[in-house]
Parts: sequence; C-alpha cells; structure tokens
Amino acid sequence: MWSGPPQPDEDLPTGLSAVSVPWKNLGLSKGHRESPGGLVEASASRKEAQGEEHSAAVPLDVSRLRSSSMEIREKGSEFLKEELYKAQKELKLKDEECERLCKVRAQLEQELEELTASLFEEAHKMVREANMKQAASEKQLKEAWGKVDTTLFSEFQAWRASPTLDKDCPFLERVYREDVGPCLDFTVQELSAMVRAAVEDNTLTIEPVASQTLPAAKVPTVEWNTTNTCALSGLARTCHHRIRLGDSESHYYISPSSRARITAVCNFFTYIRYIQQGLVRQDAEPMFWEIMRLRKGMSLAKLGFFPQEA
Repeated sequence: MWSGPPQPDEDLPTGLSAVSVPWKNLGLSKGHRESPGGLVEASASRKEAQGEEHSAAVPLDVSRLRSSSMEIREKGSEFLKEELYKAQKELKLKDEECERLCKVRAQLEQELEELTASLFEEAHKMVREANMKQAASEKQLKEAWGKVDTTLFSEFQAWRASPTLDKDCPFLERVYREDVGPCLDFTVQELSAMVRAAVEDNTLTIEPVASQTLPAAKVPTVEWNTTNTCALSGLARTCHHRIRLGDSESHYYISPSSRARITAVCNFFTYIRYIQQGLVRQDAEPMFWEIMRLRKGMSLAKLGFFPQEA
C-alpha cells in the first residue's frame, strides 16, 4: 500500500487519461488499521450492548414470575400440609377405632368361651343330677314294689287291659269303697248323693263366688243360701266357691274343705277317663303309681288336709 497520488496509467488510451482526484487520507495509520478479529469483537460488543439494553427490561418480569411461582409453591405446600394433616388425623382415628373393635372382639370371644364353658359345666351337672335322681327313683320303686299289695296291682292290670267306668269291676269297686265314697260322704246326704252322681257323669261345675250374693235354690232343713254356710256340711264357714249340678241354674255354696274333697275325687275320675280314652301312653307301673297318688289325695282331703288356697 502507498499513500501518494495516483499515477496515470501508461497502458490506457490517450483520450481516456485518468482524471486526477484528490485523495484524502483517512488518517488511519498502518498501526491503527482494524483487523478482521477486531471487527468481530466490535460486533460482539454492539450485540452485548444491545443485549444489556434488552436485559434491562427483563429483570422486572423475571422477578414477578419468581414471586408468583413462590406464592404458588407456598400455597401448594400449605394445601398439601393440610391434606396430609387431615389424612394423618383420619388414619389415627381409624387406628383407634380398629384397636377398640379388636378389644371388643377379644372381650366378646372371652365372654363367649366363659359362657360356653359354664353351659357345658351346667349341662354336665344337670345330667349327673338327673342320673342320680333316676337311680334314686328306681331304687325307691324297687323298694315300693316290695311293699305293694300284689292283689291291688293285679286288679289294676286287669282293669287297664279293658278300661271301663263301671264301678262294679274289682278295681273301681275297691276305689269307690275305700276312697270315693268316704270322700264324698257329707252331712247333707241328699245333696251329697246329687254331687256324687254329677261327679260320675262329669257334669259338676265349681266356680268362684262373685262379690255380690246371687239367689240360690233351697235344700230342706238347711240354711245354705248365704256365703257364710256350707251347703254340704251345714257348718258356718266362709264360702269362696259354689257348685252347680248339670244344667240346673241352682248354685250351692261350699266351704274350702268341701271343695278340696270334691276336687280330689274329680282329679281321680279325670285321670281314669284319660286312660279309658287312650290319652295316657305309659307303662303299667307309672299309671299305677299316679293312681296311687290320686288316691292318697282323696284320703288327705277326707281327713281335712288341703291347700290354703282351696
């Protein structure tokens, strides 16, 4: 490179000689000429300056985004903490409920085991007692059979083979003579015979006395139409019951003793009627002992022994 004025070109035609143009030195010395690297650095500096101008407006938006993001993060964190607390609380309540139910179940199982053991023990105890009572009853029965009149039992067996209410058969004839007759033998003979016939026919009715005194029929020589006199014995007694014979509308007031005697005979006839009708399905021995018990009741009532409620 050179800095002098341009020289005319010798090779150019004569008419086209070069025009002399003043050349201005740009003042750039050889040492100050920019290299390609310097141009790149200058361009980079301009871009950086422009970037700095652009980035001057960015920090405000970034700060707002960061603030908003932090708020969202904090609210999300609080929400998650609340949900976690609720979940932990519910889980704790469920654990407590499970623990309580487990305790209840354990208690119920223990009580059930104790109850089962108690029931088994009570059942075994009842079986032992029943076996002991049965053995004692069998022993008493054997002892009683040794004391029973074999003739009386033979008469009963013969009657049981063909049960009847005919009082002429040996078995019933004995019972009538020893128990029924004496038990229904009252002072007032006429009324006693009527009562006996009604008992045999199963047409006698016994009913409690109402609070008011009802009119009743008369029996000769006996003042019995009040609740203070027994129509059968003729004795002054407080009468809580009265009897009616068949379809008659007449009522007869009776004392507790007379009622007990009539009831004992009625119980005997009721049982032998059940046997006759085939309603009693037992062996001969239990039937016989039940009849003996009923005969005992007639004997006690005849002697004046009867329950107080009678």
